[in-house]
Amino acid sequence: MNPTTFDTSGFPAAYAAPLRGEFRSLPEDFIVDEQMEIALTGSGEHLWVQVRKTGANTDWVAGQLARCVGVPAKEVGYAGLKDRHAVTTQWFSLQLPGMADPDFAALPAEIEVLQQQRHDKKLRRGALEANRFILTLRQCSGDFSEAAAICEQISQHGIPNYYGEQRFGHNFGNLRKAERWFAQGVEPKQRNQRSLYLSAARSWIFNNVLAQRVADGTWNQRVPGDVFMFEGGSAWFADDASADLPARLATQAIHPTGVLWGRGELPTAIEARELEAEQAARFPIFCAGLEKQGLKQERRALRVNVGTVGFEVVDDSTLRLSFSLPAGAYATVVLEQLGMFSVCSSHRPAPPP
Repeated sequence: MNPTTFDTSGFPAAYAAPLRGEFRSLPEDFIVDEQMEIALTGSGEHLWVQVRKTGANTDWVAGQLARCVGVPAKEVGYAGLKDRHAVTTQWFSLQLPGMADPDFAALPAEIEVLQQQRHDKKLRRGALEANRFILTLRQCSGDFSEAAAICEQISQHGIPNYYGEQRFGHNFGNLRKAERWFAQGVEPKQRNQRSLYLSAARSWIFNNVLAQRVADGTWNQRVPGDVFMFEGGSAWFADDASADLPARLATQAIHPTGVLWGRGELPTAIEARELEAEQAARFPIFCAGLEKQGLKQERRALRVNVGTVGFEVVDDSTLRLSFSLPAGAYATVVLEQLGMFSVCSSHRPAPPP
């Protein structure tokens, strides 16, 4: 069977995208602050540490913290991965039963401890509420006034909830390895790789469903037979053609959803079901592989509520954006609604070995 050809042209934007420019020229051009609503108890065997990291990935920081206090890496918890080429603030937890609070003076310069407090539970993946972003865009050209107007539209109507390109790996490497696994039986050697490839395959099908809805102009509107998700939650309900659906969609109280492929029947019906089935049928290897690995069908909102987007013109070629996104949404997708921004050449990832 011939390998799948993955489209390198990207997925369609919902807005005019009038700009061109560069981002990640410097780590401080991409600032991320983790937002969590957890009341720490002040006591317990888990030490929670808030750090600011610069130009470092989350796993590396977790390893440095583990070595510094002399515990296995598995005893370090964090809510989610953060970008390497950035300045990011996030929490980690260290399980230290019967141990005093450590001295972090030996940590590398890339890691700054901001605060620490004891708690009775480990920090688990997915515990964060949102991430706050401040992005500086350089070498910008295009219509700044139109871009500012688009930011206002995004504030009111949200953006397509695409998975970011990093989900798929450099040169679609995660997708290609998922395909080899499903079609040729080349299984991943490590558990985290297994999870990575399953997520990539699932996300690719979802993005293609969403891309068709964006192309049709229905990513934020009702399609007969849709399944809707409540804002800020995971509960969903089937389309009942209620008269108030358009108003609830307009206020972002609810969102249309797309399929996260797995075992089971599509809960959509009529036109929505036909569209999802048609897009999934384009990737039979992924569909069969996900089902074989036991994943069950789930839903993801097609739209994400961004809230207020700050737009600042710093100078003739420099812009600064500020916004918040819930866990699981991607800042790069916001950028794609405003234009084409290339990563500074010094920060482009090297091809995997």
